[in-house]
Amino acid sequence: MLKVWGRKTSTNVQAVMWCIGELGLPYQRVDIGHKYGGNQTPAFLAMNPNGLVPVLRDGDGPPLFESAAIVRYLASRYGNDAFWPQDALARATVDIWAEWAKSSVYVSFIRPVAWPLIRMPEKADKQALAEAMDNLTKLLKIADDRLAQHDYLAGDRLTVADILFGMQLYRYYTLEMTRPTLPALENYYQRLTQRPAYQEHVMVPYDELREPA
Repeated sequence: MLKVWGRKTSTNVQAVMWCIGELGLPYQRVDIGHKYGGNQTPAFLAMNPNGLVPVLRDGDGPPLFESAAIVRYLASRYGNDAFWPQDALARATVDIWAEWAKSSVYVSFIRPVAWPLIRMPEKADKQALAEAMDNLTKLLKIADDRLAQHDYLAGDRLTVADILFGMQLYRYYTLEMTRPTLPALENYYQRLTQRPAYQEHVMVPYDELREPA
């Protein structure tokens, strides 16, 4: 049995949970972090000294942290060859887009765009937001071009790359902001919203993250 520590409103937790859902694995999840607290206790810090969620334990195995590493672990142990290829070159192709999603898109979206719009949008720095959106849009246009050629980010099947990229799109498309027209990306997002595991683990309301006025 998998055990996951982390609140369901964390995008990093959502990536892990969506992966678990797509793989059809049994799990137990414990709310930790943000309003639930518990992530600075000695017991939690012994599992992840950064004090961040998610943390995953697979049976009696050691605690694992860093969401992308956890997703790759789950895919390696439980996924099929289409989801996380065994062939080194095929896997590298998937991993290129997975790494791009986490190290480029996530970094350009969550802190500079999503956080200010979720937490206190009325106090957000409009100039900083505009600059951040310009940077994010350049990256999303890359995805749009890619998705005009393939149903999914790394090809024609859902892979680890989609887990790490697609988990960001629910917030991107539900936050109150002006978005560019990116038809292939929008169609891709609509396809993701039809997946039961995405609906359950990613399309999660995030009102609890808003700070009181």
